[in-house]
Amino acid sequence: MKRTTIFCCLLLALGTVRMAAQQADPRESKLLVLERLWNEAQVNRDSAALEALVSSRFVNTEWDGEISDKQRFLADIKDPRFKPTVANIQDVKMNFFSDTAVVTGVYHTQGTYQGKPYDHVGRFTDTWVLDLGKWQCVASHTSLLKK
Repeated sequence: MKRTTIFCCLLLALGTVRMAAQQADPRESKLLVLERLWNEAQVNRDSAALEALVSSRFVNTEWDGEISDKQRFLADIKDPRFKPTVANIQDVKMNFFSDTAVVTGVYHTQGTYQGKPYDHVGRFTDTWVLDLGKWQCVASHTSLLKK
């Protein structure tokens, strides 16, 4: 009986260690930081910071279906009529496939565009690729959640 109890405790401990090791994936921490830097760069309209985060072949699909490449995406950030005040993410999940990561979650953005207020809550999917030791976003997609 005593051996069975010890054996069960050992299995439980190993399972806990394994779960902690899976949750402590350094790639997840790195990508979460990059996602948050992306949000800060949008609020601060820092196109240089965003340029460093997205690939030269970046494709962006907006909540309204509009598609843009890297140049257009960065031009939109520089547009003086675009004045974001909030950009947050939550419920972030990551799936890794070798040197590729698909990051999903819920976003909240707020601000004004052309003097009109906007307040969007939606889902996002960002696809990141590790290229020459640097993570870069190659595709981003957002869609609004209905209230």
